[in-house]
Amino acid sequence: MSTQITLTLPEAVLERAALWASRVGRPVTELLAEAIELSLMPLGATSEEGAPITGWTDEEVLAAAEQELSPGDDRRLSELLGQQQAGTLTGSEPPELQALMQAYQVGLLRKAQALREAVRRGLRGSLQP
Repeated sequence: MSTQITLTLPEAVLERAALWASRVGRPVTELLAEAIELSLMPLGATSEEGAPITGWTDEEVLAAAEQELSPGDDRRLSELLGQQQAGTLTGSEPPELQALMQAYQVGLLRKAQALREAVRRGLRGSLQP
């Protein structure tokens, strides 16, 4: 389901969005909608994404605190970010980059939550010096 809304954006933001949209060959409205969606996804799990971290076992918390992107995904993300900076992304690469960035952001958020929970439970020492 989609709902149409009207936004007022600073001119500089719209110019950046229009530039990026032209680089990837997409309408600026579509690009902005997707950017908003992707930026809000890492902010919290929906009810179907699993139990809150406070309900996890100690082993699950510690595993999540150590989780990282696979070496292959990490390498590909670095490649795509380099291509994005050079302005050379083509074909299916922009959606691939967005998917990898989303996976990275979700994983980073989950890792931070797990670290906080591990410290709270006394499974790990404080991360502060």
